[in-house]
Amino acid sequence: MAIMGRLLKNRRAGEEHVAWHRANLDGPDTLDLRSDAFAHGATMPLAQVGRRAGGGNVSPDLAWKPAPAGTAQLLFVMEDPDVPISSPAVHTVALIDPELTALPTGALDAKAPAEGVRILRSTFRSGYLGPEPIKGHGPHRYVFQLFALENALDGAALAKARPREVLASVNGPILARGRLDGIYER
Repeated sequence: MAIMGRLLKNRRAGEEHVAWHRANLDGPDTLDLRSDAFAHGATMPLAQVGRRAGGGNVSPDLAWKPAPAGTAQLLFVMEDPDVPISSPAVHTVALIDPELTALPTGALDAKAPAEGVRILRSTFRSGYLGPEPIKGHGPHRYVFQLFALENALDGAALAKARPREVLASVNGPILARGRLDGIYER
């Protein structure tokens, strides 16, 4: 498998394709998304890495500043822009109650999400899927993004929707947003 990674080393979906750069998700960067598990731009710990890569596949704790007044809902998206395909792999999509300012470790588990969290479908399945990059492909960034939406999304209607359909369905201004990048390589 490491040979395949080396052969594809120069193929990457690209930073410009992550949700953060979509016009309908643009807004002030004021949520200050952070984790005690890793710092922005640092290597993610094995506990947060996917099982196929030898990790625990547990979502990290996350915290952010309170959403601004008028926030109807928070949208959480985790993507890997370094996969060797045409668009980033979406590892997690969730809708979060706007009064929350933190998620504990494991809160994005599909079978037992934290209170105030509704898990939607990702590229692979529902719930958190930690890093599992191709061996030998080099470092991958995992972009954790949180968007404060003025207009709530219909979680029931979007439960089976593909991630790009969920992202496209956001209308109205983004009141605030935050980003945290973790790195993992194998």
